[in-house]
Amino acid sequence: MPKSQRTTDTNNSAPVPEQGGTSGKVQSLERAITLLQATADSSPDGDTASNLAAQCGLNRATAWRLLSTLEQFGLVERSPVTNRYTIGFAVARMASAAGFDGLIRRAHGTLRRVSEQTGETANLAVVQQLGLTYIAEVTPPVVLSAKWLGRQVPLHATSTGKALLAWIPEEEAQSLLSGPLDAYTDTTITDRARLRTELEQSRERGYSVCVGEMERNLYGVSAPVLGSRGRPFAVVSIWGPQDRVPESRFAALGPLARAAADEIAKAAQAR
Repeated sequence: MPKSQRTTDTNNSAPVPEQGGTSGKVQSLERAITLLQATADSSPDGDTASNLAAQCGLNRATAWRLLSTLEQFGLVERSPVTNRYTIGFAVARMASAAGFDGLIRRAHGTLRRVSEQTGETANLAVVQQLGLTYIAEVTPPVVLSAKWLGRQVPLHATSTGKALLAWIPEEEAQSLLSGPLDAYTDTTITDRARLRTELEQSRERGYSVCVGEMERNLYGVSAPVLGSRGRPFAVVSIWGPQDRVPESRFAALGPLARAAADEIAKAAQAR
């Protein structure tokens, strides 16, 4: 082929997808994102390049090159002592700029349906560095209830907090509960061994419960919204006054919260 013809073909040709990638997607970018997710899931201690590579199905050389690039842009950080990678400050900066509008939009329909189905308040809290913050809430029009949007609550005294504690590694749960377990009502669990047992029971049944542990008259159930690697990034709750949400309703409301959490997780991960 003449040189001039080769030059013309090169200039006019469309970008060619990377070999091995899915049509329309960039394989190296997918691999980098998978590594970034695995690094986030290894919090707070982080993990080595070898372990992260194994988790993501990558060879070590590829994983090391991708992690080095991510480190260059501040998306991951490597400890010079342990050689473990953790999430970098750039990720936190981007997350704070993004806000929660997308998650609220995707979750709203599910929360509205759950509220209409149960006749109770349904809300969504997101996991943040030091706990949970409520970002979305749907309340039946005939119900007067407390507003939780923007609030943070003690983790050990709410079903929302216990759903987070039950689905994160025990050492992380302990770090979030480093202070005293204050009693807010006579049903608040302040004994750590008893709380640990309660968290185990929550994992077994798939949802956590609260029997007036923060506010005497408020009862409810919560289920974690899990990411692709089983780590909670949000929590769905259904709650109301004790006379409408007695313990006898927990067995029915708990699976509804679990199903809503699964639905929101799928919506959040949809591409």
